Amino acid sequence: MGARMSSTTVTTVFAVEGMSCGHCERTVSAGLAALPGVTDVLADARAGRVTITGAADESEVRAAVDRAGFTFAGRI
Repeated sequence: MGARMSSTTVTTVFAVEGMSCGHCERTVSAGLAALPGVTDVLADARAGRVTITGAADESEVRAAVDRAGFTFAGRI
């Protein structure tokens, strides 16, 4: 999948390991939503992925996931 671009938005999907429930999803989402340029976040614990809409820097995404206590496993 990777990044999908349209005229106004960029959506990127990242693998995140260690999420197991809704609380995990909310924790990761809150950290990522606070990043500059991020307009929307959808975390899916079952799939082990996070979908970010907006211009997110991958190194900042990695750091936010790490701060939330989960493992950043790269772009999907």
